[in-house]
Order: sequence, then structure tokens, then C-alpha cells
Amino acid sequence: MAPDRIRSLDTPTPASGTLPPPRSEDFLRRRLKRNRTLATSLLVTMGAVFVGTHFVADPGFATRLLRATAEAGIVGGLADWFAVTALFRHPLGIPIPHTAIIPNSKERIGQTLGRFIERHFLTQEVLLRKLKSANAAQRFARWLSTPETAPVIANAVVAAMPYLVRSLDSHDLREFVRRTLGRQLRQTDIAPVMGRVIHMVTASGEADVLFERVLGVAAQWLEDNRDQIYLLVQQRSRWWIPKTINRKIADAIITGCADLLNDLREPESEVRFKFREALAHLINELINSPEQRKQINASKNRILEHPDVQAWVAAVWQETSRVMLEDLSQPTSKARAAVEKICMLIGKTLATDQAMLKHMDAFLEELAVYLVSWRHEIGKFVTEVVRSWDSPTLVERLELVVGSDLQYIRMNGTIVGALAGSLIFLTSQLIG
Repeated sequence: MAPDRIRSLDTPTPASGTLPPPRSEDFLRRRLKRNRTLATSLLVTMGAVFVGTHFVADPGFATRLLRATAEAGIVGGLADWFAVTALFRHPLGIPIPHTAIIPNSKERIGQTLGRFIERHFLTQEVLLRKLKSANAAQRFARWLSTPETAPVIANAVVAAMPYLVRSLDSHDLREFVRRTLGRQLRQTDIAPVMGRVIHMVTASGEADVLFERVLGVAAQWLEDNRDQIYLLVQQRSRWWIPKTINRKIADAIITGCADLLNDLREPESEVRFKFREALAHLINELINSPEQRKQINASKNRILEHPDVQAWVAAVWQETSRVMLEDLSQPTSKARAAVEKICMLIGKTLATDQAMLKHMDAFLEELAVYLVSWRHEIGKFVTEVVRSWDSPTLVERLELVVGSDLQYIRMNGTIVGALAGSLIFLTSQLIG
């Protein structure tokens, strides 16, 4: 189960406190190969020096010092090569005891890693301390409000929306939504809701202004359509009634309606008072009368089940989907601009709203505490993941991460061994 990509994160720098971009697998392989070549080249150089000094016919002090230095460097380099190689595999493929330590200890590594994460990372004290020091909500708000962030989020949302819209256009999904939503709507008692909405509208001062404006428009309409009303009266009148009488009847109808509308426009008029009483009675029946509620809900269900209404809803959705898809395909999409603006507004609002930031921090702390309750399962998950890796995959992952640094142990072993051999040789010469 070889990985697609293997990532390595460096330590965050103190200045920025942020992680640099992850290094790719190719980079890690090149670095491992380079350091391994350097360590091997240094060991080969020591071997070449050791062999070369044996070809000197009459070796002097310097030659013998160089030979002793190279000899000790070979010993140190080989010892550290054996130690580093034994971590990952059998040296030279020979199954020497206590070599290939990592492949042979895969089970123990997984269990140790899982317990370590469970006991030292996923603790309430550690997570809460880190969250409080990180100011996660403030940093998120600052990130969201930057001009560079909004286009990124908008592009991601706009890229996903066409798939979402097309998926919602599925016939089976539409039928499911229609059945589910229709069942919920049919079971919903809308009469009390209507009553409370009407009460809220009539209780506000803006509703009175709107009501009076509507009455004014109605009165003006009567006056503007006086001739049409006269023609209607004349068409419905007996043939033997004079036109003058018909006109007076029409004028009386228009005048009566206009007077009624004008009385309704007066806040303290008797007609307005009776209208309010009738409205209050309607609100009370909508909220409290079982019979009235039954009639309202029956009418609602008839409307929902009417084929024309269902066809109209389907047509509205199809047209809306078409318009949305057409807009999303444009470079200057209104949806993209709206998402960008919303992101920036939310970010700027959050950045200055300390109460909301505190709520967000509190939510993250609650989430961290909830995560702690799952730490045993998370530790077991880590153990199972490591256990599921085959040995070559585990060796490859660990060697790519730490193998290049272990090559410095080989280099240092060769150099330190050479220095130690030189020092031993000089000491022996002084004593001798």
C-alpha cells in the first residue's frame, strides 16, 4: 500500500509561527540520495587513502599518521553505516540478529505511536492551551477578511455549485423532495402561523401606513375607472331603465365605495374600528378555532396537491436552475461576486465583533473537549493504520523523512573516527 505522496513538514520559524510549504516526495528522495552519496564517498575516500599509503615504499611519520587516520575513519564509517542500515533493513541482505529493527517492530511502533498521541497530544490541557494561545477565531476572521481569501473561496463555491444544481435536477431526487417536503407541509398547521403573521403586521405602524396607501390607490382607481363602471351598470341594467338612472346608480356605487374607503383611511373612524374588530376576530379564530384551522389547512392541502401548482413549482425550479448555471458559466458571475462580498463582509464583521469571536473560541474549545473524549479511538486508529502498512511502505516512509539526516551520522562517524585514529596514533608516538 505505497503512498501517492509523502510529505515532510519543517519546524515553524519563530518569526512567522507558520509552517513552510510541505516538501514533495521527489525533493526528499533527491536529498536522501545526495546525503547517502556524500557519506559513501567520504568512506570510499578514507579507504582509498588507507590503500594508497601502503604503496609508499618508505613511509614516514606523515604517511603513517595519514594511514592511521584513514584506518580509524573506515572503522567509524563502517560502524555507523551498519547502525543506520540496521534500522531499516538487513545489512547486505544478511539476516543478522537485531537488524531490520523497524520492519520487525512495526506492531510495537504502531502501538507506541498510538499511545503517545493519545496520552501526550489528545489531552484537554494541551489542546485548550494551544487553542487559547493560537487565537484561532481572530486569525480565522483576519484570514477571511483579506482580499486574497474571498476570491479563493468564491472560486471553490462556484466550481462546486454546478454539480450541486445538476444533482438537484435528478428526477428521483425531485420526487423524494416533493414527497418529503409535501408530507411535511401537509402535516404543518399553518393557521396559527398565519394568525400570528397578520397580528404582527397589523400591530406595526408601518402596516397602517401601507394599509392607508392601498386604500388611497383603490379610491383613485374607482375615480379613474368611473366610465367603465358606468358601462358595467348599463350592461347589467334592464333595457327600459333610462341611461340617466343607470349613471346615477353608477355614481352612487362609486361614491359609496369611495366613502367607505375614506372612512377606512381614518384611524379613529367607526368603520376602521369595526374592521379592526373583524381582523382581531379572524386572528383569534386562526389561532384558537379548530374548525377555522381545519378549513385553512384543507385549502392549503388542495393548493399543494393541485397539478397546476406542482407544474408551476417544477417550472420555477427549472428556470431558476437554468439561470444559475448560465450565470455560473460567465467570467463575471454575479454568484461569484456575491460570495466574495459575503466572505469579506463576514470576515470584517467577525474581526470587530469581540462577542462573536468569544463564541467561536468557546465553540472550538467545546469541540476540542469532545475530541478528547475520542482520543482512545483515535489512538487505536493510528495503531491500525500503521499496522495495515506493509513493511516496505513503512521503511520507505520513515527513511524518506529521517534517512537523509541519518546519513550525517555516517559522515560524522567517519570524520570522528578519523580524528580519533589520528589522536591515538599521535599519543602512541609520544608515549613510545
